[in-house]
Amino acid sequence: MSQPRKLTKRQSAVIEDLFTGELREQAVLEKHHVGRHEYERWLADERFTDQIELRIAHAHRLSRMILARHTIAAAARLVELTSCQKEEIARKASLDIIALPAPAGPNPRAEGSLDEGSVVPAAGGLTPELAGRLLAILAQDRQDRQPEGGS
Repeated sequence: MSQPRKLTKRQSAVIEDLFTGELREQAVLEKHHVGRHEYERWLADERFTDQIELRIAHAHRLSRMILARHTIAAAARLVELTSCQKEEIARKASLDIIALPAPAGPNPRAEGSLDEGSVVPAAGGLTPELAGRLLAILAQDRQDRQPEGGS
């Protein structure tokens, strides 16, 4: 059985420009003198599409890393905003916190560290009624903390 052929230098250059350049697909093809018919043949080639899929997966992985790096600061800022003097900003920050999906991570039950009754539901799983009650409690607490005679 013969060794599978590698991508040509032109195919590799097109993929590189598609992912790193500022040009749109058609401009990349024109830059590398690739006709539409030839490009469609490349797209039918498993080696070419596999390389594109690898680049897409890599881009998604990098995006998740960037988001993960900034998640702590964003969460801390949201919590700060719940104490904002402007009630609308505090309300929206509270809603955003309540609506946050549960972070993806290891399943604690899979490790056997928690029993089913001790697992707290994710904030994103709150019912609208419960979210409303939590907001009412937060609003009441905020009113209770305001000095008398203040607005």
